[in-house]
Amino acid sequence: MKKKLKIDSYNKKILSTLHLEGALTNIELAERVNLSPSACFQRVKALKEAGYFRNLHADINLDQLCEHVLAYIEFTLEDNSAPSRRRFVSRIHEIPEIMDCMQLSGDVDYISLSCFPNLKKLNEICSGLSDQTDLRIKHIKTRIVLERAKWFLGYPLSKLKWLDDEKFDGEMISERVSI
Repeated sequence: MKKKLKIDSYNKKILSTLHLEGALTNIELAERVNLSPSACFQRVKALKEAGYFRNLHADINLDQLCEHVLAYIEFTLEDNSAPSRRRFVSRIHEIPEIMDCMQLSGDVDYISLSCFPNLKKLNEICSGLSDQTDLRIKHIKTRIVLERAKWFLGYPLSKLKWLDDEKFDGEMISERVSI
């Protein structure tokens, strides 16, 4: 079991900074959050061990690297029982081109962001999923991304209430970090 860690102002600064700039060195991070390199390293290590970081990754420029098709795929299931949803989610986890999948309220059960090498492969995967009767997929709708007007650049941490806060003063995290 992961150890619960108090998220004090220094830990908030560390999380808020690394969340947007994961490639910082420990020395650069320590300077940004006003800690010694040793204290900063220990805090980052404790935050990682406590499970506050899922992963650190690079945001690559896919347009510069390869041909691809980005698409949102909407799935509506015939059967919304827990076993049916588990089967569907398990199958989705097997498809690396489906990068994200979220269960929704409303007339669509799941929506996923996907990245395929071309339309043929996108259609092939959608048809393959549709053909798997055990998944009980009623309807699949694809929405091809024509242009990325805004891309995910991190969660709006400065606008969210931290779970450890008893009261939230709305102060900007970036102001606390002193970037």
